[in-house]
Amino acid sequence: MSEPQRPESLADLLGGRRGAVDATLPPLAFGLGWLLGGESLWGGVGAAVLTGTAVAGWRLRRGDRPRSVLVGLLAVCVAALIALRTGRATDFFLLQVLANAASVLVWTVSVVVRWPLLGVVVGAVLGQRTRWRRDPALLRAYGRGSWVWAASYVLRLAVFVPLYLGGQVLALTATRVALSWPLVAAVLAVSWVVVRRSLPAGHPGLRHPVVPAGGDPAGPPGTARRRSGGEKSIPW
Repeated sequence: MSEPQRPESLADLLGGRRGAVDATLPPLAFGLGWLLGGESLWGGVGAAVLTGTAVAGWRLRRGDRPRSVLVGLLAVCVAALIALRTGRATDFFLLQVLANAASVLVWTVSVVVRWPLLGVVVGAVLGQRTRWRRDPALLRAYGRGSWVWAASYVLRLAVFVPLYLGGQVLALTATRVALSWPLVAAVLAVSWVVVRRSLPAGHPGLRHPVVPAGGDPAGPPGTARRRSGGEKSIPW
């Protein structure tokens, strides 16, 4: 008798923790290279670029998408160029600060315009396109889950900005690691709980959007019907 299948989580679907671990290595190498090189900017930049290149090679070998790998490596190179251009070690982290500020705006706007980014990402992973958006319960759940992600970027900014303005290179390195994969793991877990608890009892889960008759997302819950599908229902 086969064991019951473990319900998937957002971490299973998105794999965010693994990517976050990879993303912490170049900044960590920058901080160590800068410190061990006698606060040498070139020492930090060289260590970061070499580590970023090694991480990119490893990700390609394990089958990650080349575009995603190149984007990650490009981000490291751009951060290095900014630091070399300004001559300030803290500016290696400027791109990260700006990216978090942009993320707060994007995630917030996505919820306000009723296109929560968490739903867009998970829907794309599940091959649903925009079908999830025609399910009022899923739309609401993804909106609440997206607020968790927006809050995580606000938290990063609250920590990064004072350290950046204060020129704290080692503190930026340490918090960059602390607020990467541990925070992503926590956000994946919390947003999953929020999404799951936001769905009404009896909802078939993220893989099976419940669409109102006529496909009207504003339709009353009593008109909802389940779309038929060939895959087995997974208890989210």
